[in-house]
Amino acid sequence: MTDLEPILAAHPFFHDLSATHLAVVVGCAANVRFDTGDALCREGREADQFFLIREGRVALQMPTGRGDARTVQTLDEGDILGWSWLIPPYHWHFDARATTPVRAIALDGRCLRGKCEADHELGYHLLRRFAHLLGERLDATRLQLLDLYRFPGGST
Repeated sequence: MTDLEPILAAHPFFHDLSATHLAVVVGCAANVRFDTGDALCREGREADQFFLIREGRVALQMPTGRGDARTVQTLDEGDILGWSWLIPPYHWHFDARATTPVRAIALDGRCLRGKCEADHELGYHLLRRFAHLLGERLDATRLQLLDLYRFPGGST
């Protein structure tokens, strides 16, 4: 099994987390793989994990209600996918689909929520990081919606 601690420690999202907190996070982590076309998550379903993308590309999508989905953002190596595990009611707000083969580290949200309840300092540090990520996703969604309304048939 690969030791995930050096991988997480080197990542910008976790790089300044204390060694103690990093060890807690690593205890909730596992390597995962997805094939092209696989869904990493689906809107409305229970969000019980998040992913650090190590290789590959993931389309973060918003269902349009017409049977298709609009790509809001494309995530690549080094990006984080998922914040819904942290905020009740713990349901995904977007779909995410692998557009290439993907290798990622999955972090168990239930495990981390329990650890954050036990250590509020860890919870604060993770919430601060995810608040920034949430802001980025909202900006990307806003830009897509502006584009959608500017060009009602959609554009790419």
